[in-house]
Amino acid sequence: MDVTKFQHWVNDYYENKGWSELDIFIRIGFLAEETGEVARAIRALEIARDRPDETTGSFSDNRKELVEELGDVLGNVIVIANKYNISLEEVFKSHKEKLSKRYADQ
Repeated sequence: MDVTKFQHWVNDYYENKGWSELDIFIRIGFLAEETGEVARAIRALEIARDRPDETTGSFSDNRKELVEELGDVLGNVIVIANKYNISLEEVFKSHKEKLSKRYADQ
């Protein structure tokens, strides 16, 4: 799926669920929570589970969990971008230009 279509799909889906109406600071809290879940999924892939109450999944299962958590992060980023009428294309372009300029001499 193209990034612009995905951004519109997320917008419609979240609006239909009423999730877009949440206060922006609540949304930022969700983003922070999901970022922590990405960290946990990466830990499972890289060093496995280290608590006795956690089960160790296969590489495939752990990778699938990481993909899902990255999707949750992306969903929250999109809702924030949509709130301020920012397209992901604009974010990508801006980020690319910033890095290209910052590290042009390297």
